[in-house]
Amino acid sequence: MLKPVYIKYLTALVFSYFIVNACLAANTITRMGAERSANSNGSIPEWKGGLTQRERTGPHHKNPYEKEKPLFIITNENWKKHKKNLTEGHIALLKHYPKTFKMPVYPTHRSASFPEWVLENTEKNKNSATLTEDGMGIENALGGIPFPQPQNGLEAIWNHLVRWRGILLQRVTFEAVAFNNGIVNSLRTKQEVSFNFYKPRKDPNAYDNILFYYTSFIIEPARLAGGALLTVDTLNQSKKPRQVWGYDAGSHRVRRIPNVSYDSPALLAESLRTTDDTDIFNGATDRFSWQLLGKKEIYIPYNNYQLTSPSVSYEALLTPNHINPDYTRYELHRVWVVEATLKKKSRHIYSRRTYYLDEDSWSIATADQYNLSGKLWRISIAYLKNFYELPGVLSSADAFHDLRTGNYHVQGLTNEERHSEVFSNEFPPKEYFTPSALRQRVHR
Repeated sequence: MLKPVYIKYLTALVFSYFIVNACLAANTITRMGAERSANSNGSIPEWKGGLTQRERTGPHHKNPYEKEKPLFIITNENWKKHKKNLTEGHIALLKHYPKTFKMPVYPTHRSASFPEWVLENTEKNKNSATLTEDGMGIENALGGIPFPQPQNGLEAIWNHLVRWRGILLQRVTFEAVAFNNGIVNSLRTKQEVSFNFYKPRKDPNAYDNILFYYTSFIIEPARLAGGALLTVDTLNQSKKPRQVWGYDAGSHRVRRIPNVSYDSPALLAESLRTTDDTDIFNGATDRFSWQLLGKKEIYIPYNNYQLTSPSVSYEALLTPNHINPDYTRYELHRVWVVEATLKKKSRHIYSRRTYYLDEDSWSIATADQYNLSGKLWRISIAYLKNFYELPGVLSSADAFHDLRTGNYHVQGLTNEERHSEVFSNEFPPKEYFTPSALRQRVHR
């Protein structure tokens, strides 16, 4: 017999199926697969194209909603009133840190926007894209969302894995481990990501099985400066798994790093997250069963421009146990709910993971991770905003919370950086992302 929670989600999924098909018949689904219309009471507005034609001046984004004030603030005192629009993870944080964690809720803006060619490719993909037989890859998809109307959880999670984030991204970012006693260990890196899946091509399968190339060069602290990392992530990991190399500044050598995948501890994160927690979820999908549980209206981080404002210092932001909530922004959005359950005979430190995907951008906004005893253990939060010069919705910072220790890890901050994200439409040659090129670039 099915547990009541699964009956509830199965009912929601069936309901969502009929809603999506009704919307398709009425032409009220966006090309990205979201419901175009507002919700019943208007608290989620109609999508009208998102933020467009905005230029970015300087290294930081100007907040288009800076004059707005919170509609209300969810705290440990009033969360039950808002329970139907909260995740288990957010409820846990409210209860775990009753005096300090809160969720300022602002008016909802469906700011997600995309280049026209990405929307066109997405429209083509809905009639051609398929999963590989084992679900470890996708086929017949151009640079766009492969499954704008997903039929299962695996299709939905692939939408997140290959979502639009530009062609070439270069940035300097700050990340930190914040311990519950107030001590903060920080790291500053220069990163480059080339999203090979979005390379223009007529043949939807001409991507050389490369999803993206990634390099990271450590700038600070001094004891680690000069170290570098190269990751080549594949689109079909059953054909060829991810490859990772590291440059050690002490020995001046590039070495292959094995097992940078699944639940191996993420590098330089003090064991606060797994490798596949990065980007809220990344990498191979084969150790979990993926179930699409339908849609819900949830308060998720959105339009978090204040969080990365140069007027907010890292010291002010990185408070014990969690990011300073005074600088965060939550909005009510429709999300797809995907539950990943560990397969029998598969190994992972999580038994179950629940993901909440923004319907407009396919970015995972928040995730709950459960230990092998089924107890909620970790909560991951992506503080989304529209990088309107791209345009596209990316995370302004990712935070990974460990309820057991009270510590958390933050990636992607740019508040105090002189040079932030730079997007380019040029693809470097693939020779640029090789172990030998990594060594040469370190010594430039």
